[in-house]
Amino acid sequence: MYNEINKLNHTMKILAIETSCDDTSIAIVDCKNDINNIETKLLASVVSSQTKLHARSGGIIPNLAAREHEKNLLPVFKQALKTAKIKDFNKEIDLITVTRGPGLQPALLMGLNFAKALAYTTKKPIIGTNHLLGHIFSNFIQHEGIFKNNIKLPVVCLLVSGGHTQLYKISNWDNIKMVGETLDDASGECFDKIAKMLNLGYPGGVYISKTAEKFRSKNPGYKSEFKLPKPLMYSKDFNFSFSGLKTSVLYLIQRLKKSKKFNKKVVEKLCTETEDVITDVLVSKTIKLAKSIDAKTIMISGGVSANQRLRDKFEKTISNEFDFICPAKSMSTDNAAMIAVAGYYEHFRRKNDDCLTLEINSNLQI
Repeated sequence: MYNEINKLNHTMKILAIETSCDDTSIAIVDCKNDINNIETKLLASVVSSQTKLHARSGGIIPNLAAREHEKNLLPVFKQALKTAKIKDFNKEIDLITVTRGPGLQPALLMGLNFAKALAYTTKKPIIGTNHLLGHIFSNFIQHEGIFKNNIKLPVVCLLVSGGHTQLYKISNWDNIKMVGETLDDASGECFDKIAKMLNLGYPGGVYISKTAEKFRSKNPGYKSEFKLPKPLMYSKDFNFSFSGLKTSVLYLIQRLKKSKKFNKKVVEKLCTETEDVITDVLVSKTIKLAKSIDAKTIMISGGVSANQRLRDKFEKTISNEFDFICPAKSMSTDNAAMIAVAGYYEHFRRKNDDCLTLEINSNLQI
């Protein structure tokens, strides 16, 4: 149950900190009313990306990411205050929220320690927030203007990122339940690993998507040549599996190289078919769940939700059967604005945390 604190007239200015992986982000968000009637206004969202740094190794090195967070947190904090025109932190900020998990342990620690020190010195309340919950509530942020919650319940939310592929049933905003997840690789992880096999850049999903888009523009109506598998597409449950797809692509590349048929055109085709297979599975399973619970709305969130092919397929497939909601692409990837709204949600559900005892949980689930 929600805390009974000025339920319909509660207003807070929240400073949020996100360092779960390789982006250092601090945001300031105005939140009003309870979560059922929430209004949000984004005052500042500052993100310092480490993508170029980790591209050198083709993946994220946790301790290196943590060192970059340590270096970036204070400048990002100052920029967020400047952007939001916060002149008196003690008077203007009501709550500090910070990602406590899931994520990379060294990276999480940097953000949490910064938030705890800030809360302790300013005597502000603090809430440690779930990163996955943040992705769900990324749909509650507009880059400009005010978001007003008119989302029709029940909702099915597909959360897709580098580390997670999950389906949630949301009967109401105090009842968010995971009903399906990947049994092995996440969809974003599969994109990254296949991109690495094809000697593309990092992060892989972006390069696969760009390559596939160019190929389709030159080859409209292209039909699948390699017939890649669609794991668990027709299973009776709502789980996912992408390890088999990754392995199939690996063996296919090995065969093509052995027969000296591996070339740029093959890379383009494999990017196109990989993207189509992954998005087909994601859309199919999500709609299957939505129909089974008579959902009114389908939402998507997480870094992979920025994939335009995925968005287009949802728009085309669901027609007028469901409302379709997706975050701004700038809010799909890791950001602190979503952590602010998730922290506000937690504020109504439970007591604030003790800044002296608050700890990270790198395997935290909803």
